[in-house]
Amino acid sequence: MRTTAASAAIAAMPRALRANDIATVSAQLTIHPSQLGTPISKDFLGLSYEAAQLAHPEYFSAQNTGLAGFLRVLGPGVLRIGGNTSEYAFWTPKPTSQAPQGSDVVGPDKGHHPATPTQTTPQAIRNLKEFLDLIDWRCMYGLNLGKSTPQQAADEAAYVSQTLGDRLISFQFGNESDLFRNNGLRPASYDYADFAKDWQGFYNAVHARLPNAKFAGPDTAGTGVWVEEFAQQFKDKVDLLSSHYYAEGPPTDPSMTIERLLSPTNSRWDKGQPMIQQAMAESRLPFRLTETNSCYQGGKPGVSNTFASSLWALDLMSKLLNIGASGINFHTGGYGWYAPVVGSMENGFVARPEYYALLFFSQLLGGRVVASQLEASSVGPLLVCFAARDAKDRLQAVVINKDPAKNVRLAIDAGTSGERVAVRRLIAPTLEDEQDVTFAGAPVGAEGAWQAARIEHVHASNGTTECFVPAASAALLRWE
Repeated sequence: MRTTAASAAIAAMPRALRANDIATVSAQLTIHPSQLGTPISKDFLGLSYEAAQLAHPEYFSAQNTGLAGFLRVLGPGVLRIGGNTSEYAFWTPKPTSQAPQGSDVVGPDKGHHPATPTQTTPQAIRNLKEFLDLIDWRCMYGLNLGKSTPQQAADEAAYVSQTLGDRLISFQFGNESDLFRNNGLRPASYDYADFAKDWQGFYNAVHARLPNAKFAGPDTAGTGVWVEEFAQQFKDKVDLLSSHYYAEGPPTDPSMTIERLLSPTNSRWDKGQPMIQQAMAESRLPFRLTETNSCYQGGKPGVSNTFASSLWALDLMSKLLNIGASGINFHTGGYGWYAPVVGSMENGFVARPEYYALLFFSQLLGGRVVASQLEASSVGPLLVCFAARDAKDRLQAVVINKDPAKNVRLAIDAGTSGERVAVRRLIAPTLEDEQDVTFAGAPVGAEGAWQAARIEHVHASNGTTECFVPAASAALLRWE
């Protein structure tokens, strides 16, 4: 359904989003469409899975068309293999009869205790290649630094490289090595210098076998000092900087709430971001957030699986664009509370609210950020806006209203002669909603099936457009 008046679409929204007792405030966005900024990589989006999932080789295979559909819709993304279980995943070129088979799901490892050792077999890697071909994604592959040896890593890397071919982006050594001293993988005295020595040894072994292999790192839990030190020491050996970030945790803490998740300031990110930018500037290497989500240890029910996680994810992706990052991988797997897609081959897969943020953002891939300024003193920092040109050079604006108590009437000066602007909305009845999310008026169906069902059109006059953005919602505007 297409409408020519925003009021008609607003009237069709859930009652919670148009309640009379919600205040409406004004804001101004000024766009400079000719001032181009950060490119938005075609493979900006990605998911991160536990390495233990490879122990069930049918999961990442061409037979898993249910999961493949959800991923393929998002464009040519990046599948990252790693997680806590990567330190307990062992390359097994000649598996025993006891090697697990099938497609059992592996959820995010909570890190409460050492993971159960698993076998990664040649069949799993061959199936992985078929899966990547099916979804047209590439792979960042984590090798076991915690409990393996350089020679074993080189043997695994050689087979992975030969099998995945150009579907392989890079290898990484270790997962969150800055926590090795806390989880028993290394002595309590383990520091960056020890990690650098370990990393160099593994690099030497793999590089000797694969002189053209590419590497990323340090893939640490923190987003700060180790990234800087790693960039300084290994900038000539790696092609990409990487680290992790979780907005909240642990889930058992009562203060880990939706309100905190959507807060405009987060000490973990704010503390590490300047160091990441410094490392990028000094090394001239790109950065990718290779593992992230709302709350570590698998997420928190009532927070990580709600519509609030969708708005949070959109905001985080905008922050990464602000620093020029090349992409993001949301950690997932099985039925994890924060997983964007949950399910199994036997039971089917469904999209959680966070998936809708990726679907929304996929409309921007291959484009480029353009300069813009937001004047929103009456709204506050819970309103996030940015502008970009998409892959077809069409001007777009993203508006994320994380405030549950304020509607926003946004005036946009786009400096363009376009007379009509299409609006696609990301909405749900409440921030706490776990399943009634829609983008452009439509939910995501089986195998990622989605098609816009409601596109509003607002008119531009002398380059100025006005758009109403309800509390706790987001909108994607496209100039036609």
